[in-house]
Amino acid sequence: MGYITASQAAKKWNISQRRVQILCAEERIEGVFKLGENWAIPDDAEKPKDSRKREKEEE
Repeated sequence: MGYITASQAAKKWNISQRRVQILCAEERIEGVFKLGENWAIPDDAEKPKDSRKREKEEE
């Protein structure tokens, strides 16, 4: 298993690098850990759902 940086994850998931860092700090990405000042994210990690958005209710 390889690891990617927050910058690489941001490009892969089409979100900002800062948002990825926040997700890492909140432990919302499984298998993430910090190497010095950088986050190591498993390259097969799934993008977490955005809890800031409500899902549409089906009628």
